Amino acid sequence: MRIAYLDCFSGISGDMFLGALLDAGVSPKLLEATAAALDIGAHLEISRVQRGGISATKVDVYAHGEKDLPREVFQARHEHDHVHEHSREHHHPDETVQHSHDRARGLTEIRAIVEKTAIGETAKATAIRIFETLAQAEAEIHNTSVEQVHFHEVGAVDAIVDIVCAAAGAESLQVEEWICSPLNVGGGTVKCAHGTLPVPAPATLKLLRDAPVYSSGPQVELVTPTGAAIVKTLSARFASFPAMKIEKAGYGAGTRDFSNHPNLLRLTIGETAFVDSACTSNRKIAVLEANLDDLSPQVLAYAMERLLAEGALDVFSVPVQMKKGRPGALLTVLAKLEDADRLTQLIFAETTTLGVRRRDEQRQILSRRWETVATTWGPVRIKIASMNGAVSNYAPEYEDCRMLAEAQHVPLRTVLQEAIQQYLRGEHKAQRY
Repeated sequence: MRIAYLDCFSGISGDMFLGALLDAGVSPKLLEATAAALDIGAHLEISRVQRGGISATKVDVYAHGEKDLPREVFQARHEHDHVHEHSREHHHPDETVQHSHDRARGLTEIRAIVEKTAIGETAKATAIRIFETLAQAEAEIHNTSVEQVHFHEVGAVDAIVDIVCAAAGAESLQVEEWICSPLNVGGGTVKCAHGTLPVPAPATLKLLRDAPVYSSGPQVELVTPTGAAIVKTLSARFASFPAMKIEKAGYGAGTRDFSNHPNLLRLTIGETAFVDSACTSNRKIAVLEANLDDLSPQVLAYAMERLLAEGALDVFSVPVQMKKGRPGALLTVLAKLEDADRLTQLIFAETTTLGVRRRDEQRQILSRRWETVATTWGPVRIKIASMNGAVSNYAPEYEDCRMLAEAQHVPLRTVLQEAIQQYLRGEHKAQRY
C-alpha cells in the first residue's frame, strides 16, 4: 500500500506542505495551474533554499503583487496599514486595491471559489473539508455557527491558494494512507486577528485535540491553523516512522531560517512492508449500513458520490424488499475508523434514513502501486496489486481513460485496451532484461 509520512519536527504550515509535495515529485505545473484556476489574482513563486544546510523547496504565494508573510508579520503590517489609511486624507487607487484581498471571507464565499475551480472533484472535496474543519474549530472557540465564522488571515488569498493547492497536490500523489509524526508546536506568543495569544493559538489547539504534540526549539508558532487542518483532514494517524520501502522524500521550507533548527517539513513516500505473506495490512475498518425505502435513486446516487469524495473506502447499494412489500436499497459504506462518525453524519444529511448501523471489521488488503503508461492519446495510470511479491492484478485508472476518450473523441474501451497492452509490453520487456 502506498503511504506518506509527515515528519513535523519543525511543525507544519500550508506553504511548507506545498514545498514538501513539490520536493517529493508533485508537478510544479499542477500547483501553478491550480493557483491560476482559482482566478483570485494569485500566482506561485517556487525556489530552492537551504534550511540548516539542507536543500529544500520554498513556495511563496503572490496575491495582487504582494508576497505572503508569516501570520504575526502579516497581522502587524495589517494593523500598521489600517492606522495609516485612517490618518490619510487621500488614498491612491492602487493602495486600496493592494489591501482589498486581505478582507475577511465567510465559508459560503470560500466554498463558491473552490467549487468553480477547474480541479478534480476529490481535490475540491478535500479543500472544502479543510476549510470546514477550520470553521468548526473557530465556531467552537467563539460560540457561533460554522456559517457565521469569518476567516481573517485564513481567508486571505494566500491561504486559499495554500489549501486548494495542498488538496490538488495530495490527490496527485495517489497515497492511500497519511501518517504523521508528533507535532512540534513551538512556543511563545503569536499576534492574531483577535490579539496576542499563547502558542498554540486557540484554533490550532482545538484542531490538534487527541494529537501528540510537544514544544521544542524556537519560541514561535510552528504549527499554523492551516497546517493543523491539513493534517486532520487528510485523516493522518500519528505514529513513529513506519516500516516502508522508501520511494522518494521531499523537504518543504518555512519562511524563517532559524539558527540551530532546520525549519523544514519532511515528506516520505513509499510502499508499506509486508505484514504477512499475502497482504500489506490487516486492520480494522468501520462498516456503516442504512436501509432506504423512500429515497429517489438520483438522490441516492448523489449521496454515494459525496461519500466517496469525502473519503469513504468504498460505497455500494443493493436492492432489498422492505416491510409491507416496499422496494428499497441497502446502503453500505466502508470507512476508516477515524472517518466513521463524520461519514455517518453525511449519511444522515444526504439520505432519508433515521438510523445508521455500525460495526468494526478486519480488512486485509494487497500491496498496491501505480505505474504510468503512454497511450496514443496520452498518459494513463495503471493500478497494480501484488501478493507474495508477484503481480496478482492490474487495471487502468478509469478516470484517466475517460478523460482521454472524451477529449480525443475515441471509444472508452479502445483507450482501456491500449493502456493494458502498453502495460503488458512493459512487463514483458522488464522480464526479458
